[in-house]
Amino acid sequence: MPNNPYADFISRYPTYDRTHNLDDLRRREYSRLDELSHIYLDYTGGGLYADSQLRQHHALLTGGIFGNPHSLNPTSLAATELVEGARQYVLKFFNASPDEYVCIFTQNASGALKLVGEAYPFGKGCHYLLTFDNHNSVNGIREFARVKGADVTYIPLMLPDLRVDDAMLDEYLDQGTGGCADLFAYPAQSNFSSVQHPLDWIEKAHARGWDVLLDAAAFAPSNRLDLGRVRPDFVPLSFYKMFGYPTGVGALLARKAALGKLHRPWFAGGTITVASVQGDKYYLADGPAAFEDGTVDYLNIPAVEIGLRHLEAVGIETIHERVRCLTGWLLDKLSALRHSTGVPLVRVYGPLVAEMRGGAATVNFFDKDGKPVDIRAIEKAANGHNISLRTGCFCNPGAGEIALQISKMELAACFSQPMKAQRLTYDDFRLCIDDKASGAVRISVGMVSNFDDVQALLKFAEGLLG
Repeated sequence: MPNNPYADFISRYPTYDRTHNLDDLRRREYSRLDELSHIYLDYTGGGLYADSQLRQHHALLTGGIFGNPHSLNPTSLAATELVEGARQYVLKFFNASPDEYVCIFTQNASGALKLVGEAYPFGKGCHYLLTFDNHNSVNGIREFARVKGADVTYIPLMLPDLRVDDAMLDEYLDQGTGGCADLFAYPAQSNFSSVQHPLDWIEKAHARGWDVLLDAAAFAPSNRLDLGRVRPDFVPLSFYKMFGYPTGVGALLARKAALGKLHRPWFAGGTITVASVQGDKYYLADGPAAFEDGTVDYLNIPAVEIGLRHLEAVGIETIHERVRCLTGWLLDKLSALRHSTGVPLVRVYGPLVAEMRGGAATVNFFDKDGKPVDIRAIEKAANGHNISLRTGCFCNPGAGEIALQISKMELAACFSQPMKAQRLTYDDFRLCIDDKASGAVRISVGMVSNFDDVQALLKFAEGLLG
């Protein structure tokens, strides 16, 4: 590294200087990171909460008495007011008109996706179209689609950047029937490669008669999603990925017109206005209540509004710029590292530039002979330096299979092994594909990451050179 790496960094990414309020924020609200000597580089896996979020939530809970909102008594009404206030603030944060969108609280983003999958009116001849780099909770909707007779089609990714070819996308979208319930699902930002797919795909799909599910879980923590400008039909969200606390609360933002197409396969407490045992009949409630099974997490949901206000005060554009600068530097430096033999230390999966991508660098490490280093060994070594990163395929097998160049034939051979029909462990899979990497290492920066965090990771990486 040069004698003054920070000066080199600023010369390449001068807009980082506009984000120093985040350094003040880190000292004020996230001091535990430095006090405990943690290098946190797993923001795609989960965000970090500010001290003030906890204080505000604690003060709210200790300053009131809140009961189950499924009633009209004083404590229930107090809880209802907080829940509905948070619901409206979620819509406001994403600039989603309450005339067009509703906010349905769920346990997490996966719960939001399951709501769509189980209730979407797939049928024979209909289509479920999705990109290769969807999260498994989006992939899982294919099981609902197939049971109802719909066709499931994946749009491949192109190496080396793991993006979708626009002409190919047009060809797949043209296969929509127009007279059927066709659903197109893609991530605004891949949680594997960090590729950001164009949001104008939404209207391109709408023009051909498709409903659109936009997975925003990895995108929303450091990017502005304006639902006044782009109008996907379904948007699953994970709040802990945005601001760390609370966990166990997500949301589905749904256009009312699209929500009206859904047919729930069951009903539960809180989802109905009237249900009868003897009459064998039930009537679903209107709006979000019809999809919020049982009692919502009414004590934690108010913390969602606190977290969103925190993000708004910090400024999502400032967060975005810091993430962009640090990611660009990380990619520049990691991709330049070479062993004494000239072999690159890492292989980056996805774009090597900071534009149109998020804050994650997904890589594999290689020894001086060009053989992949076991990702578990990398994780163990990083743990020894108090560096939190993530290994595996990140619940995104499609992107991993393309990035790691694992063929359909190799996968078929692995999945047809005798005695492995019901259960295949990670070790089984790793051995099956022989000397290929079976997963990757994901290094991701976020709201209060700083230059020193990235430098610590680069120093760790240099220690692996041979």
